[in-house]
Amino acid sequence: MANRSAIEWTESTWNPVTGCTKTSPGCKHCYAERMASRLQAMGQRNYKNGFRLSLHEHALELPLLWKQPQIVFVNSMSDLFHEGVPLSFILRTFDIMHRASWHTFQVLTKRSERLLELDPEIDWPSNVWMGVSVESEDYFHRIEQLNQTGASVKFLSLEPLEAGVPFFFKQWGGVRRKRAGRHLEGRTWDQLPGQGRVKQFDFLAAPT
Repeated sequence: MANRSAIEWTESTWNPVTGCTKTSPGCKHCYAERMASRLQAMGQRNYKNGFRLSLHEHALELPLLWKQPQIVFVNSMSDLFHEGVPLSFILRTFDIMHRASWHTFQVLTKRSERLLELDPEIDWPSNVWMGVSVESEDYFHRIEQLNQTGASVKFLSLEPLEAGVPFFFKQWGGVRRKRAGRHLEGRTWDQLPGQGRVKQFDFLAAPT
């Protein structure tokens, strides 16, 4: 079984890499760092190193075992384009996504420089959505670097939001997310990319 996710804009998570290091102000309150500490305390195998970058060979082929098509967030507990992840491991991850063509994979990074650097090495499967996080206008360059890649579907996790693109409002900030709800201007926003052309997709989490 896939690891079912409580994240509103995906269905499951797949973590062949765990752990990370902070690269910009958007990393200050990293949820994955806090969760990794809890999982380490619980004795979870993949988190014996806490939030130190770790590669998990045993997890690479898991999506091939999941027969039900689903939307899968890749490395929700890390960043696939972290400088500590070898190119060979990244390419193996993309190979699995290509082979597991019945799934849709969402890859999100703050390391757009390395994403663009490695773009010529990647055979982009059509079932992979590639996204970047942009926490302020100081990091708009990540959008330009994403746009230069060969990914078929591109999406942004950002605020303030750009206009005229499909929009998914993830949550209001704060600890009690469910109580705060997901309504914005009197409705929920659950738009996702369409099919058949290169697209851009934004999702937004309100600041905590």
